[in-house]
Amino acid sequence: MIIVSNTSPIINLANVDSLPLLNQLYGNILIPQAVFHEIAVIGAGEPGAKEVQTLPWISVHTVQNLAVVSSLSHELDAGEVEAIALALELKADLLLMDERRGCKVAQRMKIACSGVLGVFIKAKRQELVVAVKPILDDLIAKAGFWVDNALYQQVLQMVGENVP
Repeated sequence: MIIVSNTSPIINLANVDSLPLLNQLYGNILIPQAVFHEIAVIGAGEPGAKEVQTLPWISVHTVQNLAVVSSLSHELDAGEVEAIALALELKADLLLMDERRGCKVAQRMKIACSGVLGVFIKAKRQELVVAVKPILDDLIAKAGFWVDNALYQQVLQMVGENVP
């Protein structure tokens, strides 16, 4: 299985000490150079920075298809563009990306896309986490992750954690 990640899922999961879920769910995670730069250089000292440099299951790849990078650079930021380009090049099974606009572009290019909420749902279904609600609440509080109330309720309902 080939999984490519953008910046936000790695940082968000690292913020709530849940980054190992990616390895448990998907094995190796591939990130393009721009994502590595955003996390390890621009975000040096922040959650995820040390992990992308040291975890053996996260590997950095250089995007070869500069035509795709060029064509998308007016729509998205560098990390999103390179993550989509890398996913396209490697025929990835899944692209991890939280940005709605980026996922729409990826899906337009026939790339399956899921964000951190999808990671939590899959982790709960595979019994890798006991409950999603505390992790999601932590993500909102610690990382400033925004989830509208309807989506929050929908995620909890999907994992059988109905909230009054």
